Amino acid sequence: MIGRLALVGATLAFASPLAAQEAGDDDTTPPSYEGTVFDGDYLSVGAGIAYVPSYDGSDDYVISPLPIVQGSLGGVDINPRPGGVALDFIPDSDGSVDLSLGIAGRLQRNRASQIEDPVVRSLGELDTAIEVGPTAGISFPGVLNPYDSLSFSSDVRWDVAGAHEGMVVAPSVTYFTPLSRGIAASLTVSTNHVDGDYADYYYSVSPADSLVSGLPTFDADGGFKDVGVTLFMGFDLDGDVTNGGLAIAAIAGYSRLLGDFEDTPFTSIRGSADQFLVGVGLGYTY
Repeated sequence: MIGRLALVGATLAFASPLAAQEAGDDDTTPPSYEGTVFDGDYLSVGAGIAYVPSYDGSDDYVISPLPIVQGSLGGVDINPRPGGVALDFIPDSDGSVDLSLGIAGRLQRNRASQIEDPVVRSLGELDTAIEVGPTAGISFPGVLNPYDSLSFSSDVRWDVAGAHEGMVVAPSVTYFTPLSRGIAASLTVSTNHVDGDYADYYYSVSPADSLVSGLPTFDADGGFKDVGVTLFMGFDLDGDVTNGGLAIAAIAGYSRLLGDFEDTPFTSIRGSADQFLVGVGLGYTY
């Protein structure tokens, strides 16, 4: 379920796009945006809650907490990930294109807790996976205005904790724009491609599982797991994002499970391929 929150870090997402724009030439950067909290080192911390599916494919919903961290320390950008964090080791450029390259890690807790469906719960909780791997991306600032950006990125992660023992490729496209000095919005389209080990661990129903739960047997293969869209709106509480302080965010999203991840009994019989989320958060930047 946490995988649905591809923009959970957007509670603090004013930081990265605006900070990247700060490095622009004097003839393109309005003086009112010079000398902001995002110059040099900064740190944003926050927390929120979200109403999300009990597991990926569930039609039961639960409340989930969302701790968040983002910043830049010593030239290394710290970017939030759903259930984790990514480090970008390439400094933002002064040009028209920004590249990112680093490492990402996250906890995968699908069916590891908060299983509301009694039939799915009868099969027990699964182990928590720790997914780690490279991340890379490219961002084009100033697409429609001086402070917006269009970004393409992808994480490639492997489970190193011995849970699903598989691989996940998670590409996304995000358009970010400020709507005023204190309000920002972003829209992200994302998908997840998983291998057979991941699919089998979370979505197959073995003969033994069938005896316990009464669900029909099912052998899940890897492929594109889902596709989704997420909208974020952020509001700086003093009306000026450039001076840091407190900000509130709201997030809403929809995703659709695909292929075997839609056809598995966990989804087709006990849940739904349509997955929704809503959430709110509070962040502080200094």
